[in-house]
Amino acid sequence: MDYFDLNMNLTSEDIALREAASKFARQVMRPVSVQIDQMTPDEAFAPQSPYWDYMRQAYRLGYHKLAFPEELGGPGLNPLQIQIIMEELAWGSFGLTLSLNTSLDAAIALAGTEEHVKEFTIPYCQCTDASYVGCWAITEPEHGSDTVTPGYPSFSDPNIPAQCRARLDGDDYVINGQKAAWVSAGPLANNILLMCQIDASRGHAGSGVFVFSLDRPGVAKGKPLNKLGTRDLCQGEVYFDNVRVPKKYLIVGPEHYEKFLEAHLCITLPMVGTWATGLARAAFDEALAYARQRVQGGKLLIDHPNVQQKITDMFRKVEASRQLCRAAFVYNWSHPLNPEKRAMEYSIAAKTFATQTALEVSSDAIQILGGNGISKEYIVEKLFRDARTTLVCDGSNDSLSVVCGHKVAGSYPRRSA
Repeated sequence: MDYFDLNMNLTSEDIALREAASKFARQVMRPVSVQIDQMTPDEAFAPQSPYWDYMRQAYRLGYHKLAFPEELGGPGLNPLQIQIIMEELAWGSFGLTLSLNTSLDAAIALAGTEEHVKEFTIPYCQCTDASYVGCWAITEPEHGSDTVTPGYPSFSDPNIPAQCRARLDGDDYVINGQKAAWVSAGPLANNILLMCQIDASRGHAGSGVFVFSLDRPGVAKGKPLNKLGTRDLCQGEVYFDNVRVPKKYLIVGPEHYEKFLEAHLCITLPMVGTWATGLARAAFDEALAYARQRVQGGKLLIDHPNVQQKITDMFRKVEASRQLCRAAFVYNWSHPLNPEKRAMEYSIAAKTFATQTALEVSSDAIQILGGNGISKEYIVEKLFRDARTTLVCDGSNDSLSVVCGHKVAGSYPRRSA
């Protein structure tokens, strides 16, 4: 259905971008997502899989480089336009949208040099056949959401050992250890944004950010993970055995890592929230369409007051999710490098609210469909499984909420009385 947008200032260009993304999500992403969901992980990401047909089409349309300015080969969109497109794409598939946004680009934009941009960003923007795939590796087998808690006391605890470490040896860093199975696009990637510990005395805060090619000796990759939901998103381990990386590929050192990670999360978390909003909207659409044609008790479901009430609750949540995520997205994407203006607490609020909304709305969609809702003949059971995974994507909601509370307690009021 067409949604009423409360932003009365959308331009004709904004609307055209939204309609184009919506068409691609409906005609390409949704069918591929459903098809992949029924495959094994090995089948889903094999060279002949429809996954790669989707990726090539998305790259040709430039959906992999939405955040880049025109001078680097990107479309030169403003934050609002990027947010609008991402919500539409996620309506088609949360997992396939995430596959195009693995944070390699965001990190280089925030902290990379001209040399990094020339070696990694420009080739990525110029790629039209999905042969350039990046990944973001931060979590480890024993470290999950605690790696995305900048500013929280435990983040700087030196008694919490890392499982992936880098040590300087001449002009190279030597990297050893493992990144956990949650590296998005890890088994497929040829370039990596790696966050690993350099200075153990600072705990997680003593990490650094590297960007380099994964064709180096000593790198190994795990198999695609078999998951409950977002099965169209390839995730798996990456291993490092004495991998030598020239120190020029360190883009952020321990002295600036914590502030960099905060800036990074200010950008990525409302993006996850935006995708979750698209997912919630997809579940709402399915429930509403079903209620309009299903007869129970002698009348359409939509004519039953209890169903009308449930539809209202779902609609309210989706619309509230959009407004919060859009506001956090546009604000923090407008001030990514300004620590005085960016606000991580709003990004966390957007991510946690939207993902919880996706879970609740997709659950209500199953309830409206009744028995059909748990049948694989209908997409709502897949949307529910996908929604459940979003609550642990880019940090579990529980851990992020603790960080948000800590942040709010220490920073409010933001405005002077």
